[in-house]
Amino acid sequence: MSRYNLSLLTDLYELTMMQGYFENGSNETVVFDVFYRTNPSHSAYAITAGLEQVIDYIKNLTFDQEDIDYLKSTGFFQDDFLKYLSDFHFSGDIYAIPEGTVVFPKEPLLKVVAPIIEAQLVETAILNIINHQSLIATKASRVVYAAGGGVMEFGLRRAQGPDAGTYGARAAVIAGCVGTSNVLAGKMFDIPVKGTHAHSWIMSFKTELEAFRNYARLYPDNCLLLVDTYDTLKSGVPHAIQVFDEMKAAGVKFKLYGIRLDSGDLAYLSKKARKMLDAAGYTDAVISASSDLDEYLIESLKSQGAQITSWGVGTNLITSKDCPAFGGVYKLAAVQGPDGNFIPKIKVSENIEKVTNPGNKTIFRLYDKATGKIRGDLIALADEQYDSKNSLIIFDPIATWKRTYLEADSYTIRELLVPIFKNGECVYTSPSVMDIQAYCAKELDTLWDESRRLANPQTVYVDLSRPLWELKNQLLDNIHNFKDKK
Repeated sequence: MSRYNLSLLTDLYELTMMQGYFENGSNETVVFDVFYRTNPSHSAYAITAGLEQVIDYIKNLTFDQEDIDYLKSTGFFQDDFLKYLSDFHFSGDIYAIPEGTVVFPKEPLLKVVAPIIEAQLVETAILNIINHQSLIATKASRVVYAAGGGVMEFGLRRAQGPDAGTYGARAAVIAGCVGTSNVLAGKMFDIPVKGTHAHSWIMSFKTELEAFRNYARLYPDNCLLLVDTYDTLKSGVPHAIQVFDEMKAAGVKFKLYGIRLDSGDLAYLSKKARKMLDAAGYTDAVISASSDLDEYLIESLKSQGAQITSWGVGTNLITSKDCPAFGGVYKLAAVQGPDGNFIPKIKVSENIEKVTNPGNKTIFRLYDKATGKIRGDLIALADEQYDSKNSLIIFDPIATWKRTYLEADSYTIRELLVPIFKNGECVYTSPSVMDIQAYCAKELDTLWDESRRLANPQTVYVDLSRPLWELKNQLLDNIHNFKDKK
């Protein structure tokens, strides 16, 4: 399994632009922002993930002789540039929002401050990593929210390749899944692995009862029996109860036990199965369900009174089926001038969504002091300073387009971007996945309930600071005036 130490994990045009900068002697320090424009999966937020893999990528970003030979064989690159690549290492700075943080459109999730030849190279790999894991983490957070917890990720066999399945499992656990079926992910990231058995286990024995007995003998502490191979209510559940009776008679102390449903009307079957289990005295038996679940189906099943306590979610989670791409982009925001100050840059488009925010920036998050909920985010220039002694006007996250005056000392404030690399050296220690999961749970709790609902959630508005707003409008005016003169 790759740890993203691949120097050629990039688009060709990154390398051809690098050669252009190299040949022109252009290597001024620049600022690039990673951000996304629209929340995925009809959500009002996203969860950022993948930073640990970005760190691995940057740390291991070198070109070996085999890489150099391949690039030479393409005919695109000159010997002096290839010699430069053979000694390449990243020497710049990277700032990022920690993994598991709730984030919103247009906010820089990650900022690269580096010589342009270096900053250009890392674009594709950073987007590949951040886009994928943030997408899956966001989808998983919605599934977990709908279920109220107890979600197992087991989409490996439906994922688009080993990396997508393994790093997707990592992102899903960050967002609240209690475990994964992916054993490699369990080993790599020290996360819980979970599972039961397949229909083939039942079918390989002469009878369903014999299959259940053998499984219970092997795994008495983790005995979840798949009951829908032949007839769920006439055969599967009664046979499971018979095996539980035999285990109890043998003195087995139940830890995790119950049944799994993988087909049929899950609401109806779970309610019937619950009555049967309860009547037999197994009121604490788990009823686990799978079968093409997503957040909407889970919400519907719960509204019908489904008696499901554990949810196995695969395809729709690991592929983020309703929204297969996160849409993160990497845009130039500033170029350092000879005096050391950053000259802001802006991309203009007839599509308003594609007009970028210029300059070297940071993000401040404001929380209501009484509730701990997010009042709004402020994208600001990096040299701006704010604290809770300032009175601010921001968008109210609950009332659409309503601006709210925040009295001094009525809120707390936090800067989201933290240093990851300084002068090419990593200065950040990635937490364990389970620690990120705990942090993510606290982050999600800072959202208002109105912004977590699955359908038509209330947008959490992100405002620009006054200096940044004025800078952006000044640049736009300059561009429009230049066009008018032409």
